[in-house]
Amino acid sequence: MTHKVALLGFGVVGQGFVEILEERGDFISDLLNEEIKIVAISDIKKGSLYHPEGLNLSKLIETVSQTGSLDAYPDTSGLIRGWDSFQTIQESNADTVVEITFTDVKTGQPAIDHCKLAFKNKKNVVMSNKGPVSLAYQELAELAKTNGVRWGVEGTVMSGTPSLRMPIVSLVGNNITEIRGILNGTTNYILTKMEEGLSYTEALVEAQSLGYAEADPISDIEGYDAQYKITILANLIMNIPIKREGVERKGISHLTQQDIQWAKSEGKRWKLIAECSKNGDEVVTKVGPRAIPINDPLAGVMGVQNAITYNCDLAGQITLIGPGAGKNETGFSILIDLINIIRGQL
Repeated sequence: MTHKVALLGFGVVGQGFVEILEERGDFISDLLNEEIKIVAISDIKKGSLYHPEGLNLSKLIETVSQTGSLDAYPDTSGLIRGWDSFQTIQESNADTVVEITFTDVKTGQPAIDHCKLAFKNKKNVVMSNKGPVSLAYQELAELAKTNGVRWGVEGTVMSGTPSLRMPIVSLVGNNITEIRGILNGTTNYILTKMEEGLSYTEALVEAQSLGYAEADPISDIEGYDAQYKITILANLIMNIPIKREGVERKGISHLTQQDIQWAKSEGKRWKLIAECSKNGDEVVTKVGPRAIPINDPLAGVMGVQNAITYNCDLAGQITLIGPGAGKNETGFSILIDLINIIRGQL
């Protein structure tokens, strides 16, 4: 048996996924009794390839690493070049579309339209793009269900750390009344460095120099990234059909060394906390800096690490800590969703 996959986008995450598949392919095939084959790649900058029998993974990695594009991938009988993303979805023989394009988080495009077309063509979708999930979860989930296909989104929150699968699978049967998390590594790094004595500006510059913060860091430092992620968690885990705009948001750029020292004197530590809680019909969702007690499980999470705490009525308080980004980590999140689709467990 073969499960055929089309990649939309071939940047860091896509290349990470292909490298994992190249390295672990035989193990995964033995585990699943089914082989995962990449049959198509469509990238707006690097080009596109389609072969119904599958592409050579080592040649893909070699070609992109040496040339930065897919143009030099060797021609073989049956190879097709030049399809755009929509043609790749519609005309390839892929069972699952992996959506990892650069997507506008304000509109969710083009990923939302990619999902809609894939679902209508009876193809599963796996993605690490948080925009479509936070902006159009209810609509897309219903469309996938109507067409009898699966939609994997593990990589949208905390990358390969199973922040969605753990509560859905391992904590099933609990009533989860509250989710609190550190969902952005950039802000957590800045706050860690401020506690070590740097000013906000100095900590931001250091984060940018290390590649943790973008040249334009607004999405991270003003809480937008965490806002998207708590929206996803509210919808998927707590079944609260909230829109991103309904989540109160505040960033960390106003914090000063005076604030940091005050928290220390009170036995507390500043963290950018994303939270969602429900009490009967009352729902609270918000993102903002909070000075939390040092003995709070989230207070000990330093640097670029992410963490999330689930308050469960049966299991109690469960905290999960792990990376929130990274080439291998996000590539793994794609793989685990594919494995669970093949197993029929997603």
